[in-house]
Amino acid sequence: MKQAILDDEEVVVRTPDEFSRMPRDYKKMLISQIMINTEGELSGADDYALVFLPLAPSAEERQVCVERATEEYDHYKIGKRILADIGVDTTHMETQKFEERTLFADQRMHTCTTWAERGIYSYIGEETALIMIKEFAHSSYKPWAEAVRTIIQDEKIHIAHGARVCRNLSQTAEGRAELQYALDRLWPMFVGLFGSPHSERSKQAVRYGLRQTTNGEALDQWRERVGPRVLNLGLTVPNC
Repeated sequence: MKQAILDDEEVVVRTPDEFSRMPRDYKKMLISQIMINTEGELSGADDYALVFLPLAPSAEERQVCVERATEEYDHYKIGKRILADIGVDTTHMETQKFEERTLFADQRMHTCTTWAERGIYSYIGEETALIMIKEFAHSSYKPWAEAVRTIIQDEKIHIAHGARVCRNLSQTAEGRAELQYALDRLWPMFVGLFGSPHSERSKQAVRYGLRQTTNGEALDQWRERVGPRVLNLGLTVPNC
């Protein structure tokens, strides 16, 4: 007998076995959420290893790119394990190229050609991921909530390294111009990662305890968080 989750219930799912007995829309929503995050971690790892590493201006910066890539691959493996426990195989992702991954139909992330874009990617762009991962740490699906807590600290370090790159470049007018161009080019893609601000699906995710905010609320949080960073670098926040 299939039963719905009543509006006054708090949702807590502790094991894969309990997950198997949840309503179909809960299961679809959780799988989609973890799949998107897991694919994003793998793509992020490839960005550091294949896109940013060749741009690095020194051996130290190349080492940082390698370290960040390793962490992102570890994050992918965390998602892969959680999904495997509920019967979802992600190994097909490991042979895909950037353009074949469904998450990043907009390929601007993978065509970064300057060190300024590498800085903006981490300092401004990776904040989108951190906002969502912090929400997942409170997920009603407890194996996922526990797993992502190890990711959060790594993501904070990624953002801090992006901050260092951006601050170094912002010391000159030429560097600020490079940063502004990078920000203007990548900003619409960052905004798009949150999905439609009016999504009914995101409201349902909040109801099920899979999210803490709707798409629109998460986007507002991100704007509030990164806006001061942009201004502090001497840049202008894009209007879109």
